Amino acid sequence: MSIFKKIFSKSRRPSEDGIFFEAIQKIIGFAPQNIEHYQKAFTHRSINKLSADGNPINYERLEFLGDAMLSAVIAGHLFEKAPLGDEGYLTKMRSKIVSREHLNELGKDLNLIQFVQSKVPVNHFGENIHGNIFESLVGAIYLDRGYEYCEKFIQKRVVEPYVDISRLEGKVISYKSLVIEWCQKEKRIFHYDIFEDNAIDGQRLFGVKLSIDDKVIAKARATSKKKAEEKASQRAYFAFQSQMDKK
Repeated sequence: MSIFKKIFSKSRRPSEDGIFFEAIQKIIGFAPQNIEHYQKAFTHRSINKLSADGNPINYERLEFLGDAMLSAVIAGHLFEKAPLGDEGYLTKMRSKIVSREHLNELGKDLNLIQFVQSKVPVNHFGENIHGNIFESLVGAIYLDRGYEYCEKFIQKRVVEPYVDISRLEGKVISYKSLVIEWCQKEKRIFHYDIFEDNAIDGQRLFGVKLSIDDKVIAKARATSKKKAEEKASQRAYFAFQSQMDKK
C-alpha cells in the first residue's frame, strides 16, 4: 500500500494534521494552501475518480501544466545565464535540462512514487512515471501558490543542484539525432533495420541493426523500437566518436 493510501485511510483532514501534508511541505519547502491540488498530483487514472461534475480526477492535466512551468522557468534561467546563446543554443540546453531521463531522475531523488494512489502495482509502472509525477507536482504548486513559488521550487530542486551550463554543453540527449546529423553532414548513407525479437522469457523485444554506407556498425535490443534505435546509435557514436567530435 502506498503512503497516499495509508494517509487517507487514517485521516479525512490531511491539510490540517495529515502525514501527507507534512511530507509535501518538506519536499516543496513551504506550506501548501490547498492540499487537494497535491492529492490530485499523485492520483493515477486507474483509480477512476471523478469530480462532482463528472470530470476525471488524476494527475495528467497537472502533468501538462507542470511541463509548461518547467520550460518557462528554465528558459528564463538560461536567458539570463547564457547571454551569448542564440535561440538554437538555448532550445538545445533547455531540452537537456527537461529531458525525460532527467525528470525521471528528479522524481526518483524525491521518492515521489511513494505517494502515488493507483490500482496498478508500482512495479508495473514504466520508468517515466517518476518524471510524470514530478511534472504534476510542479503543476500543483503553480495552482496552489502561483508562479513565484513554482519558480522558487524549480530553482531549489532543479537549477541549483543540477544545472551546470558548461557540463550540460557536452551532454548528449539523443545519440540517434547525433548520428543522423553527422551522417547527413558527411553525406553518408545510413539505415535502421528493425525486427521483432523474443527473449527467452517470452518478453517482447525489438532488435535493431544500424548500417552506415551499407556496413552494419551496431546492433541492439530493447523493449521498444525507440530504445533499441537509441542504444544502437550510442554504440555507433562510440565507434565513430573521434570523427563525430571534430568541429
